[in-house]
Amino acid sequence: MTPLAKRLRIALVLVVVLVAAGAGGGAWVLQAMQSAGFWESAIVAFEEADREQPPAAGAVVFTGSSSIRMWSSLAEDMAPLAVVNRGFGGSHIAHVNHFAERIVTPYRPSAVVLYAGDNDLAAGSEKTPESVLGDFRRFVEIVHAAQPAAPIYFLAIKPSLSRWDRWPQMSDANARIEAFAAGTEGVEYVDVATPMLGEDGRPRPELFIVDGLHMSEAGYVLWTSILKPVLTAADPAP
Repeated sequence: MTPLAKRLRIALVLVVVLVAAGAGGGAWVLQAMQSAGFWESAIVAFEEADREQPPAAGAVVFTGSSSIRMWSSLAEDMAPLAVVNRGFGGSHIAHVNHFAERIVTPYRPSAVVLYAGDNDLAAGSEKTPESVLGDFRRFVEIVHAAQPAAPIYFLAIKPSLSRWDRWPQMSDANARIEAFAAGTEGVEYVDVATPMLGEDGRPRPELFIVDGLHMSEAGYVLWTSILKPVLTAADPAP
């Protein structure tokens, strides 16, 4: 495991432990996570790693929350496309926007893949499907201001076992972003959500680890089967 991976894993474990601690630690960390500054140490870790071993320009940058952060097989799954993983913790789209000029645009990406919005609409957050769309619009503005030709792919907010009660709001946000993408050049909505639902209309348990939120290896296999053909068809490789 690389030093960067170790630092990020420690940060993620601390978040999980505090949330699991109950009303005291959990309430505190959920409140703290609403601030972009909470994630500064993770961003600094990325910058330190870049100084030690700068990623090649022109890769596909994956960014967003823990579903990207925990995609440990990403480079192998997307080969031969070059990728940079810049997912961090339980981030919101607004947090990605805050740090985009440090962890997305400096790599001069040939394409950008974003998975976020899941935490934006989780219990305890005051954000709405409308505000999630607004934050995604801002993300597109930031990326295209620096890299106008880079296509942006939004991975649909996933249905999950532990947040199933929030699915109506998440599905609403997905529909809004899908409509926005359909009318916006250089933006594509990738529906990874629908295939995660079983015949009973609920999330497929085998796609999740024990917490019912984060994805299992089978979940990432499914995402790869959907996303990789989209990326290779667009040929974003440098």
